[in-house]
This record gives sequence, structure tokens and C-alpha cells, in this order.
Amino acid sequence: MEVNPTKAGFSATKLGQIDRHLNDNYIQPNKISGCQVMVARHGVPAYFQSFGDMDRERSKPVADDTIFRIYSMTKPITSVALMMLFEEGRFQLNDPVYRFLPAWRGQQVWVQGAGDDMQTRPPAAPMTMRHILSHTAGLTYGALLPIDPHPVDAVYQQLGVQRGDGETISSFADKLAQVPLRYDPGTKWLYSLATDVCGCLVEAISGQKFEDFLQQRIFEPLGMQDTAFWVPPEKVERFAANYERAADKSLRLIDDPLESKYLHAPSFPSGGGGLVSTTADYAKFCEMLRLRGTVNGVEIIGSRTLALMTKNHIAGGADLSQAAMGAFSETAYEGVGFGLGFASTLDEVASGTVGAGDYYWGGAASTIFWVDPVEDLYVVFMTQLMPSATFNFRGQLKNIIYGAIND
Repeated sequence: MEVNPTKAGFSATKLGQIDRHLNDNYIQPNKISGCQVMVARHGVPAYFQSFGDMDRERSKPVADDTIFRIYSMTKPITSVALMMLFEEGRFQLNDPVYRFLPAWRGQQVWVQGAGDDMQTRPPAAPMTMRHILSHTAGLTYGALLPIDPHPVDAVYQQLGVQRGDGETISSFADKLAQVPLRYDPGTKWLYSLATDVCGCLVEAISGQKFEDFLQQRIFEPLGMQDTAFWVPPEKVERFAANYERAADKSLRLIDDPLESKYLHAPSFPSGGGGLVSTTADYAKFCEMLRLRGTVNGVEIIGSRTLALMTKNHIAGGADLSQAAMGAFSETAYEGVGFGLGFASTLDEVASGTVGAGDYYWGGAASTIFWVDPVEDLYVVFMTQLMPSATFNFRGQLKNIIYGAIND
């Protein structure tokens, strides 16, 4: 890829510090196997570089077209898909979710107790489409994320709520309908399975398979040819290995690309975390966002709708430090709001970062992206290291990239 940092308004020397930072602090000490970074501003690619190995067991370096598991970076794509249906007049943000998933009409909220002694009550107000899009619906990650276990999470496990083989869009939604909500919808923020429900809603409202909707309405128009819920045989050689950090801080292989579950189409396409992609593909999604919904004459979503999605939808204009329950997320909480599929920086001072007005998310294997409408830039960072909270790649890259802007 041809890059021109000067034309994009960067100091080439200062932007090049990304090389030193990642090589010296992560690649050489074997803290990560490999990574890839792309920076673009004013529509001009300013930086694109690959580091280390995509598969260190086979000594395969990261290539321009390496395919990565993007996990929760699936969420913004799913959220855009659902809001495309909003633009067609199919629903209002304040519509109850049970209008489209009738089994959800009888939802209850946890009050106290566990198991057979659990006490519940009807919610103060129904769960709405706004709530499901903004992680304020009362759902949790249940047994899939056993952090700060709660009696409600045990119900997820008891009912077998999961996103693996054997689950389907309909079975997933039916099981979740039986789980008590952790809190009254709209009153708190808790990272959850809500965006998986958004995928269910895309299918229920459109009448089209969720994965087909994404392919036909987003991936094909944007030319995202390597983004999908699985890796076909002809692309396996480009698929990266996934690692975790062992107790002794060494890298441990946790998903061999030649034996991965991603080699087969899933029965449940997870709108919350199921996609694989490349840096180039996700950059096309980011470029569409940077251009306010339309790129190369193809409109994916309207500019006003996208502006609505990137506003803070937490009640009372609170930031996550005030509204969030639990400690797990793909973002820090101070000075950060959450919209319809994206986190956003509300306050540079409170968050301790530059880039107020940006919007972003990340994935469980430490992938990140952000779009900054003020600076007219986007950044995509790909690696494969779990969990995502191991290193603050977002903060470190932000410091270098914004420090390199010189116009």
C-alpha cells in the first residue's frame, strides 16, 4: 500500500515512531507474535506496516492480507446493519424489543436471591431497541464471561446460552427470553450479549439471514472481500494464529489456524463477536464511517443516522464511570460515553487522551479501531493476543499518532 504521511498532515519522522515502539516493546520481547497498523487522514493512507509473525509456530510473517479474528469489532458492523433497517422505517429506537421478538414480552428483572429462591419482578419499563443497541438493556455476558459472577449469570449457564456450534439465531433468542434481566433497562450500562441480539433482530426484521444481510448490504458494496464468519479453504494460509499470555508472561497458542473452529461456517453467526477480517477490509468500513456513511457513490447509512449513532445515549448524559456495572469492556470508563454500537470520547481531560469526539471499539484479541471526525482520520490495529486488556495499545498509539499531526 502506498502511503504519504506528509500529504495526510503528519510528520513522517514522528509517525514512524510507531515502528520503534511496537518493535522494541512488543515484538522483540515476544509480548505479541505480530501486528499490523494502518493510519489514514483526509482519505490519504499515511501509515501501513506489518510486524512479526502471524503464525510463529510455522514462522509465517504478518502479510498485507493476513486474516484476523476481530471478535467485538463485529459489534459496530452489526449495529450499522440494524440501523440500516431503522432508516427504512422498520422500527423506532423507543420501540420495545418484544415487538420483534415476541417471546421477550414477559421479561423479569432480578431482585435478590439465587436458583429456586431467586426473586424477580416486571421491569419498570420495557427493553427498547435503543437499550439493545447501547448495552443498557439489562443483559449480561452470562456464563460466557465468568467475571464477577452473579446469580443471573448462573441462569445463562443453566439454560445453555452460548454462541458456539449447535446454537442458532432463533434458539439463542428463545433462551435469552427466559433469563432475568440484571437491572431495569436504561438505568445502567453493562457490556453484554446485547449486540448478538441485534443480529437476531436484523434477521427478524429483514426476513433475511443475518450473515446474508451483512454480505449483501455491507461487505459486497464496500468491497470487504475477506470479512466473514468463517475462513474458507482457499484462504486458510492467510489466517493468523491466536495467542494468550501465560502466567509466566510467555505466549501460548490457543487457536491454531489450521485446526480452528473458524474453518467451518457457524450455526450461530455472532453479531457480537463472530467475524474475521483484514486490516484493508476494516479500513474500508472505517473509510465509509469517515465519509459519514457514503463511499465511492455507495451509501451504506445516512449521515444523520450515523451522527445519531455516535452520540452518547447513556441516560442523563453520564459517562461510563457513572453508569457502568462491572469492570470488563473494550474501553476505559472515565470521560467515555456510549452510543448505538460505538464508544466515544466525551472529555479529553477526564479520559486522559486526545481525540474528543472520536468513536471506536475493540476486540477480545486486542484488535482496535477508531474514527475521529474532527481530525478526519481513522486507525486500525490488528494483532491476536487475548485478553484485550493485557496492553493499552489504543492509548499508546493515540499518543504517537496525534503527536505526529503537524498541520
